[in-house]
Formats: sequence, C-alpha cells, structure tokens
Amino acid sequence: MGCCGFARGLKGYFSRFSLVEVQQTFYKPPKMETVTRWREQAPKDFEFSLKAWQLITHLPSSPTYRKAGIGIPPGKESLYGFFRPTEEVRAAWEKTREVALALGARVVLFQCPPRFSESEENIRNLTKFFQQVERGNFCFAWEPRGRWEEETIKSLCQELDLVHCVDPFEGKRSLHGRLRYFRLHGGPGYRHRYTEEELRWLTSLVEEETYFLFNNLFMYEDAFRFKEILEK
Repeated sequence: MGCCGFARGLKGYFSRFSLVEVQQTFYKPPKMETVTRWREQAPKDFEFSLKAWQLITHLPSSPTYRKAGIGIPPGKESLYGFFRPTEEVRAAWEKTREVALALGARVVLFQCPPRFSESEENIRNLTKFFQQVERGNFCFAWEPRGRWEEETIKSLCQELDLVHCVDPFEGKRSLHGRLRYFRLHGGPGYRHRYTEEELRWLTSLVEEETYFLFNNLFMYEDAFRFKEILEK
C-alpha cells in the first residue's frame, strides 16, 4: 500500500512505503531527469504506478488543464480527452508510456472524470484506444467515475483486459481484473481521516495481489496506520 503522490520527502517516503502512485504524470509529465532520479533514489524493490496524462482522459474544459498550465490552441479542443482516436491522444499515451518504462512501473491508471459516462461514442473510443496502444507488460487499471452500468464495465474490462479500479468506501466493488487496485479518496470527503474500524474493514479486501492507494488529506498517516495493522 501507499499514497497517491509522495505526500512527504522522498527519503522519508521510501523508508516507510514500498509503493507510490505518481500524480505528476496526470497533470504534466515531469522531465525524464526527474523520473530517472526517482527511480535511482528508490529502493530496488520499490514499486511505482502512475496516473495517465489527462490529455488522454479529460477534456480541455477540465479545470485540471488550467491547474497544469496546459493551453490548447483555439479550435483544437475536440482533439483531446475521452480516449479520442487522434494523434494528440496517441502522443499523450506515448509520453505516459515513456515515463512508465523509465520508472519500471507495472500499473498504469486511467482515471476518467464524471462527465465520461456510458455512451456509444465513449465505448467506441475507449475500446479502440486500448486495442491499439502498445501495452507491453503493463497492467492497465480503469477508474470510471461517471454513470456506467456494471455489466458494461465488466464486459469492457474482460474484453480489453482492464483492472476495474474503485473506491470500496463508495459502495463499489471491483468487477474484473488480474489484481485489485483500490484508490481511497476519503470516503465522506477528502478531509476525512479513516477510523480504526474502517482501516480494519479494508483488511477484509486483501487478496493475493491487492493495491491500496490512499488519496485523502491524511493519506500519509492513514496509509502508515493501515500498514501497521496489516503487519500485526
């Protein structure tokens, strides 16, 4: 288990955890020198997963584009996001892939915004994207946050070999995947600190390969408390 982002200095983080989900790649991929330094400073058995660049999953109207300082040329907005079959989306994947390879990452997460809901166009674009990208040895995790029927999610994950990523505290269950990838956004809210009871409930979800990534305000503390519970 670990955090969505380092949450503390690298040295301190590496000493406590064996996994991190890199967030910078979602906003704007870091320079390769930075990525190489992370890999070199991390213990050999430390695992990186990462969040795919938002140019693949999110529309330019998303406030996260502005947060990252990404400006899309006027008239080009329709070429980005929602897995559209464009050169721009493919280039964003190639950059994500380059960073993933440099980190030796196993899991690449594709987190979709609530606006990316079930529709014929979205299903068609998502399917085409995952059928055509160079997957290599990566395990792809998909976190749909819009309105999707469970049967549709399960069918797509089976067809495209995707891990269904969920937050179990939102009453969702992972419907498919060679492993389990849980992202913990804080349950009632980002500022929520998980209780001892909640963390102990999480232990019931542990399977042979289960990733727990904390993504709340107190993620560093909560992840470490959960780690201590698992190690008892």
